[in-house]
Amino acid sequence: MKKQLASLFSGCGGMDLGFEGGFPAHKSWLTKEELKEYKKFNKSGFTKLDELNFETVFACDVNAKAKASWDHYFSQRRNIDDVFHLESIVDIVKSIKSGDMKFRHNVDVVTGGFPCNDFSVAGKRLGFQSDKSHQGNKKLIQGDDDPSIENRGMLYFWMREFIALTQPKVFYAENVKGLVSLGDAKEIIAHDFGSINGSGYHVLPVKVLKAIHHGIPQTRERVIFIGVNKNKLKASVRKHLEKHGELPEEFDLYPTNSHGLPDLLTTSIRPIANCRDAFTGLKEPELSSDPSQQSYSKAKYFKKLQGSAEISLVKPGPTIRAEHHGNIEFRRLNEENNGKNTDEIKSGLPQRRLSVRECARIQTFPDDYEFVVPNKLSASDGYRLIGNAVPPLLAYRLGQKLDEVWNDLFLK
Repeated sequence: MKKQLASLFSGCGGMDLGFEGGFPAHKSWLTKEELKEYKKFNKSGFTKLDELNFETVFACDVNAKAKASWDHYFSQRRNIDDVFHLESIVDIVKSIKSGDMKFRHNVDVVTGGFPCNDFSVAGKRLGFQSDKSHQGNKKLIQGDDDPSIENRGMLYFWMREFIALTQPKVFYAENVKGLVSLGDAKEIIAHDFGSINGSGYHVLPVKVLKAIHHGIPQTRERVIFIGVNKNKLKASVRKHLEKHGELPEEFDLYPTNSHGLPDLLTTSIRPIANCRDAFTGLKEPELSSDPSQQSYSKAKYFKKLQGSAEISLVKPGPTIRAEHHGNIEFRRLNEENNGKNTDEIKSGLPQRRLSVRECARIQTFPDDYEFVVPNKLSASDGYRLIGNAVPPLLAYRLGQKLDEVWNDLFLK
């Protein structure tokens, strides 16, 4: 029996896929231990990661495009009837409390990337004082929503309420790195999560994880909150927690670094993954039969605007942003615009921006994850969904660590 996972603010499913595992990864993304373990790689250097012991049984988001992508992929894995709910977490919590929704799952794990727009350094940084609704980007309407509780910046509070109702053994909440520099937002959120049902959850020290340190070919950073249910810990673990105020060292649920810069390389640390390896096997858009590879932004080059940079094939890619496709970086620039990928330009390949599939590869999504579907998902939809997602491989590293210690950490 797999552990049951409830996914909040699910988006297109990066966190869900990561915790389930069983998706392709390039050999440059693997740990040194995995390189010894995995023997079969295709001609592009990809192998299929092991499945983990988790299954998403409940997912929710207000974005219909996210549901379309999520359903399209996960329906290939199993029956997904009544799994993804196109609803706000606010409405879901209210429905459970009122009895209108009968929540039938005995949830073991809750994950959620509560909206980051209000904490991002790229935005207005309104944080808890957001002027946007929990339904998405629309403005709060006077008398329609309580701005002190139901605004977009307070959605972590409703994740907290969901956890209080379902009592999982462990939860994972993630957000942008910018949250840690927004006043005392990190401490407030950690305290609020820890005070569920009195003080029912122990929140581990909050960490910022750098994607490049875990095999992802992308300079992405995310802050992670992890909380464990004190009442569901084994007696010896709980005794240690009560005495020392922390879990035993062997139960640190954050993954250890597997990749690093050249001066940090050791017997256990591999070089940071790069774009060249991530793109291995991809044909140019005009030669590809994949709609997500055929699709790329045609926005013109403007030297000083965001997105005018060219990616380096020998470095990890930039943080894929959930913005309009005009801001997507260039796969290559021409010589006139000082492009550095000269071999490709000299071979006749034109200047163009990153394709939707190339962005998905940088985020470690598999090629059978559809982000451009005629009459359902446009290229702009695909870019946004990918940019909003947690890299599946980063979520896999979190789930992998949890899977390893589960039986020693929690009561049956």
